[in-house]
Amino acid sequence: MTPRHPGSQPARTSVRTGRALAVGAVLGGLLLGAAAPAVAAVPGSAAGPARTAAARAAATTVTVSGSGRASAAPDLAVVSVGVEATRPTAKEAMAAQSEAAKALLAALRAQGIADRDVRTESLSLSPVYTQTPEGESKVTGYQAGQSFSVKVRDIDKAGQVIGAVGDATGDAGRVNGVSFDVSDPTALRAKAREAAFRDARDKAAQHAALSGRRLGRLVSLTEGDSVRPTPGALPSAPADGGDSVPLAPGEIEEHVSVTAVYELV
Repeated sequence: MTPRHPGSQPARTSVRTGRALAVGAVLGGLLLGAAAPAVAAVPGSAAGPARTAAARAAATTVTVSGSGRASAAPDLAVVSVGVEATRPTAKEAMAAQSEAAKALLAALRAQGIADRDVRTESLSLSPVYTQTPEGESKVTGYQAGQSFSVKVRDIDKAGQVIGAVGDATGDAGRVNGVSFDVSDPTALRAKAREAAFRDARDKAAQHAALSGRRLGRLVSLTEGDSVRPTPGALPSAPADGGDSVPLAPGEIEEHVSVTAVYELV
């Protein structure tokens, strides 16, 4: 059996410990070297967007409203006509208005009005009251009526259509009103929108000049509801008939409003 040297075991342990420390130092250096660029990149990558957001938040803006309008000759007439009949009983009143309505629809077809351009707007039946000498209200009959909306695509024939309705329905006929419009408002609305945008930009440019700045980018733009002013409905009146009723179509206007926000630089 070979005797062990008293200092051999501590010496080997010391060597192993030194090697472990050396390996640990090398690995630690590699890990620190890999982590160093990532740590250094974090502040740099966040600073750019943060500065940009702060600059945008500090930008001065101006909010303006613009309005624009465009006009065009109408190419469509919408006529509101109807019939009305009063009889002693509800059944008789409904029958009378039905006969008058049939005559009205036949007259429209004779004028070249397509069925798709005629729509029933209302149908009514109501009692007629009469005041008695004693102050009481008494039902003395019933009134039935029906109204129609009629699109006349040849507006030059609108007066002629009204006259034909009056001839066909007699005392039962009613004319409730007439309005004019354009069948496709797309082009008219586009012109009004363009005028509203220019109006808003001109106002913003003036504000920029008055404040000693230049007009910057458009930040936001909001369009309001477009409006097409139309004359109020005419009161209901009997259709007296005749060859043609004179009408004045005038012009159709489209109004558009916008709200714009611009930067001032």
